Amino acid sequence: MGGKYRVTGAAYPRMSRPRHRRRIVFAVLGSVLALALLGYGALQLIDVFGGNTAKRNTAAGTKDCPTAAPKAGPAASAKPAVALPPPAEITVNVYNATPRAGLAKAVGDELRKRGFAIGHVGNAPADFDKKVPGTGILLGSPKTDKEAFSVLGTQLAGTTQQADTRETDDIDLILGDSFKELSTKEDADKALAVLANPAPATAPAQKC
Repeated sequence: MGGKYRVTGAAYPRMSRPRHRRRIVFAVLGSVLALALLGYGALQLIDVFGGNTAKRNTAAGTKDCPTAAPKAGPAASAKPAVALPPPAEITVNVYNATPRAGLAKAVGDELRKRGFAIGHVGNAPADFDKKVPGTGILLGSPKTDKEAFSVLGTQLAGTTQQADTRETDDIDLILGDSFKELSTKEDADKALAVLANPAPATAPAQKC
């Protein structure tokens, strides 16, 4: 090309595409945000698995229960001992309602060895004779001390309690068809100890 449009010199204008600066800025910002999120997530994992109980429980879907304050006073941890009547103060009438001969006498003799006062011994009245399918019946006055029933009940398991119209404090032990033998003295003594010293009530589990 000639004339006034002639290009002179060694430098030529370079024809290049315009740079997209917005894309570069967005890319940098996106990288910084991604790094920040990764760093925050790493810190949370360190807290959860490094001993932060609250966050660890939250991550596991559980939460800590507040510790209940202990109640003041010794009565809060144990029940008071129960005053039981001694066997010597409990008069027992032993009656046999089974076909087994001599059962009432044998049981009466054993209870006497264990300290009980023994009254009448013999066959059961007609209202009970051959009509007691269980282990036995403890029959007494409505005014009889309930603890006396309990003390006698430790000598054999499975008895039931009934009341009649008597006004005395004696208790009838009517032996039934399921009776085999008295509890061993060792087991009876253990039952008496538990009866005299009830186990302390346990606090119910807290619900969070």
